[in-house]
Amino acid sequence: MTNPSDPGLSSITSERRRLTNLVYRLLGSLAEAEDVVQETYARWYALSPEQQDAVESPGAWLSKVAGRICLDLLRSARARRVQYVGEWIPEPLPDRSEWITGRPDGDPADRVTLDESVNMAFLVVLESMTPAERVVFILHDVFRYPFAEVAEIVGRTPVACRQLATSARRRVRASRPGAASTAQRTDVVRAFKRAWAAKDIEALIGLLAPDATATGDGGGLTTAVLHPVHGAEPVARFFADRHIAVSGVTLVERTVNGQPGLVARLDGVTVSVMAFDITGDRIRHIWAILNPDKLHPWTGAM
Repeated sequence: MTNPSDPGLSSITSERRRLTNLVYRLLGSLAEAEDVVQETYARWYALSPEQQDAVESPGAWLSKVAGRICLDLLRSARARRVQYVGEWIPEPLPDRSEWITGRPDGDPADRVTLDESVNMAFLVVLESMTPAERVVFILHDVFRYPFAEVAEIVGRTPVACRQLATSARRRVRASRPGAASTAQRTDVVRAFKRAWAAKDIEALIGLLAPDATATGDGGGLTTAVLHPVHGAEPVARFFADRHIAVSGVTLVERTVNGQPGLVARLDGVTVSVMAFDITGDRIRHIWAILNPDKLHPWTGAM
């Protein structure tokens, strides 16, 4: 039991937002992030008062514990995702201003700050990294932890951590051939929506990069293609063949992980969230998350 009159309690609980931001970027899953944060706090409160008093920086202690839990989870995730049905895509997040009123207090999504380090393209690149690379890169390059502290978390030397961060940066740079502005992204997503609704294959092809890829994530819980679709024409025909109007699904423009995206809704329920990677005026990647377990933050969103 915690003591609400403890003057140190507020400083400890105030770390929850920062920890949630950190862990979501490390794992790409809001549900797992909340579990890790809860476990981190459980370990803190399992310490005796004397042990807590001996901790010079509780915030740093919490980050270290959370980072180590995440490292273990990332290592085991590779084995678990071999058994995942179809492709695994990070969990999408809505913009805070687009949530409905009356959402439950304490929703972990409310604690995630949307910036470039949570856009879907960035999270997908993180998935290609080794667990150690990912933890080092997020802790140092995104959250600005010194390599000496990062080394304690991942069990490597500071020099080794520098090398891991350098390798991770190369992966990130290689995935960013040319950034588009928010206005450009919005225009392209809007044009894609119009072309899709019109089943205009030529217009869809014109909006897609020649090597465009579309990936779906149903998690075995709903219908989704098991493997990515590659190439502008195959992707265009894939979407045209799944015309949204015939199924009664409505498509609305929404912010997905801080960038323009689309949300498909059926009878007021979100059934799919689509994120886009756009270079110039062409779509390079489309990620469609249909797994209902990953859509809880979108439930009832208008």
